[in-house]
Amino acid sequence: MSKNGLLIDYEYCTGCHSCEVSCKNEHNIPRGQWGIKLTQVGPFQIDADKWEWNYVPVPTQLCDLCEKRTANGDVPSCVLHCLGGCMQYGPVEELAKKAAEKGSKVAIFVP
Repeated sequence: MSKNGLLIDYEYCTGCHSCEVSCKNEHNIPRGQWGIKLTQVGPFQIDADKWEWNYVPVPTQLCDLCEKRTANGDVPSCVLHCLGGCMQYGPVEELAKKAAEKGSKVAIFVP
């Protein structure tokens, strides 16, 4: 049986925090703790006309990829509610192929 994971294409993350909120609601996580935590990198200037500013959702040790939801055939709550559509759930082998095709600003999480 193939192990599943979470692909995060953070090039398209808008920083909306819906992944954090949906995770907290799904698992009843208390204030000050997260199952997935949105981090901000930047802004910093690349050159006179170009800036870089990234939002990167980072799953924490509390993340179980919504074990109960995925056992029923559903996707994790963060994937379902991601407004930017930058998260995918599935077999790690398939996610690795997608990440390789993308090439940059992509991460794979496996709990």
